[in-house]
Amino acid sequence: MNANASGKQSSKESNRAGALADRIEEGAALLADFAASLTDEEWQTPVSSTDHRSIGIIVHHVASVYPIEVDVAKTIAGGKAITEVTWEAIAQMNAGHAQDNGEVTKEATLQLLRENSRQAAAAVRAFTDDELDQAAPFSLSFGAPVTSQFVIEDHALRHSWHHLARIRKAVGR
Repeated sequence: MNANASGKQSSKESNRAGALADRIEEGAALLADFAASLTDEEWQTPVSSTDHRSIGIIVHHVASVYPIEVDVAKTIAGGKAITEVTWEAIAQMNAGHAQDNGEVTKEATLQLLRENSRQAAAAVRAFTDDELDQAAPFSLSFGAPVTSQFVIEDHALRHSWHHLARIRKAVGR
């Protein structure tokens, strides 16, 4: 990390931000590679008995929310609270997404996943250490003041890994 005379980080890339971005890209690549290997039948398989969305819809969901997840982290990095994002709102968003994107193709979904994950990683690389350390109340964390790094790790980074594990379980491999 580059530091100026006061010991503060310069405006150059944060090593932590770079590592977070690398892990976002790694998770997205793992998800994309596994999803690309699925048969058409597997692509249509519901993820679980409680989440009836198909694997294809789940992969598209992961791809489509990267911009939202990064925007939330940027808001927290700016010291502003996120108060309107609730688990109920997320459930409604997910249901609407599934309804609106039921016919999306595997090819289009994988392209969106690759594109949006690259853009998310690039945006995360632009965070400074001070921004990563900034905390603000976050409604998905019950109003706890969490850092933007936590939001990045718990959402944009973890999301592909979480759903990949669920997809693997659904198809038994």
